[in-house]
Amino acid sequence: MKLRAPLTIQQLLFAVGAALLLTFAGRAQDVIITTDNQQRAVKVIGVSPSGQTLEFFVGQGKLGLPLSSVKEVRMNPPAEYVQGITAYQAKDFPKSLSLIQAVAAKFKGMPNPWAQQATSMLGELYIATNDLQKAETAYADFKRLYPNGGSLQSEVGLSRLAVANKDYDKAKQKLEPITEAALKEKVVTPANAVAYSQAFLVSGEVKEATGNLPGALEDYLRTVTLFYYDRVAVASAQEHADALRAAHPDVTVP
Repeated sequence: MKLRAPLTIQQLLFAVGAALLLTFAGRAQDVIITTDNQQRAVKVIGVSPSGQTLEFFVGQGKLGLPLSSVKEVRMNPPAEYVQGITAYQAKDFPKSLSLIQAVAAKFKGMPNPWAQQATSMLGELYIATNDLQKAETAYADFKRLYPNGGSLQSEVGLSRLAVANKDYDKAKQKLEPITEAALKEKVVTPANAVAYSQAFLVSGEVKEATGNLPGALEDYLRTVTLFYYDRVAVASAQEHADALRAAHPDVTVP
């Protein structure tokens, strides 16, 4: 009888990982994908206070992975995130800030769309609650935590800060390279999608504030119809477009 060759360490690890995935898939809600494309079914706790480790439960045990080794986390957003978005859309900015702060404190840096969105919203919410110094710090923090998409979104955020300070020239300087690139990009990459949505919204606000109403309407509608990747930005752009049309029914897209 021919003996089977012993398993290598890599094969053993793969087998154990597959067994764990099957064992806990029914119980765990979340999936971690590491940079070597391995998947783990877990229950995510959050990012450690140091910001270096993603903590989670597997079965009854608490484990952690270096955040730098995590490529993606598939996880439904917590109730606080949904409530924070709802409060934002209702213009209850203090309530939204409190909820989104709690989400960002627990999950910021985690590679996940809603965690990134919550972290990016902090700057905007600080502006809405008239805390511009904290807004600037929040945008810098976001850029550090999400260097891929975060860099572009941070620039859009700083343009919001310029608008809040009524420095429309500075806002325009930051936005124009982003909106020009967006219009040239045939296929929008996930890393840039949300930034493009937000950029046209803020560009519309700048144009409206400086009297370019047709251009403002065009940019609002670009967020709504072309760059609709950020639902918060889309809702805000639609609201701006409706208000502009109601106040100036003769204004049309150029």
